[in-house]
Amino acid sequence: MTTTAARRDERVVDVGIARRLLARPELGAIIGAVIIFVFFASQSEVFRAPAGIANWLDPASTLGIMAIAVALLMIGGEFDLSSGVMTGTVGLTIGLLASHYGWNLWLAIFAALVLALGIGFLNGYLTTRTGLPSFIITLGSFLMLQGLNLGVTKALTNTVLIEGIGRTQGYPLAQQLFASTVNIAGAEFRITILWWLAATVVATYVLLRTRQGNWIFAVGGDARSARNVGVPAAKTKIALFMTTSGAAWLVGTMVALRLTTVQANQGIGDELIYIVAAVIGGCLLTGGFGSAVGASLGALIFGMTSQGIVYVGWDSDWFKFFLGAMLLLAVLANHVVRHYAEQGRK
Repeated sequence: MTTTAARRDERVVDVGIARRLLARPELGAIIGAVIIFVFFASQSEVFRAPAGIANWLDPASTLGIMAIAVALLMIGGEFDLSSGVMTGTVGLTIGLLASHYGWNLWLAIFAALVLALGIGFLNGYLTTRTGLPSFIITLGSFLMLQGLNLGVTKALTNTVLIEGIGRTQGYPLAQQLFASTVNIAGAEFRITILWWLAATVVATYVLLRTRQGNWIFAVGGDARSARNVGVPAAKTKIALFMTTSGAAWLVGTMVALRLTTVQANQGIGDELIYIVAAVIGGCLLTGGFGSAVGASLGALIFGMTSQGIVYVGWDSDWFKFFLGAMLLLAVLANHVVRHYAEQGRK
């Protein structure tokens, strides 16, 4: 008993500032981002030049917006496998209504928002009402949306491609808001980067400074206990699914307005990248732990790696290997982080 008491006291003594810092979910992502930046910056002048930075911040921005929403949902204890294909659904909806049927582009964008939020509500409602894993519910949504994207597009246009968004009424202003660039130090930085930074700040504030943020952690940690103390678990989870859908609407709109062309298979498979970014950023697959900043850093690591491999002249086929290795390391790091976090609560 003496030995047991001594060990317990030793763990309590170790819970200090250093341990609390180590238990921060984004710490591993910060270290990983610094290592990857230093490595590629030392290997390529283009990587550290303003134009190079703009290039790797571009894919990180749209991925980051989605990764933040997916991270919030994962902290709340759920997954959304339909988030990737939903960006394609949004783009196709905008393209069909504005380009094929002649709607004003802003009206088409609003209709796509209503559709995306409706899908998110349905995912959340079915998950909370049936008690089935969100993995199964959203897998069904993923397959249905994939079929609808292809079937409806071919039925209405006889192709799998919708073009002409750039010629629709209202496009110039919408392009400025969702798909323009900002010249900084001679390089063109996408405005999506500003959206990404704003999303990170807002999500972090909600998660750490509001009652809704406490609800998200509570329902992800133990939904039953959260309900017992008055947390509206069902409403919180539905709101999180709708937040993910809202992010898919934003990213789908950005991509559609940038390319002015949308393909029926757009976004398929991206949902796994969003989850990978969130996990690399420190989100636990079991829910109840993670951060918006960590998810953003996970997206930043993705952007730097995807472009850095090209800049140093490596075979881009190795990118998926690096992505898988980072995921494995992140999961192992999260296991250690969880161990520290649980000790910190004792």
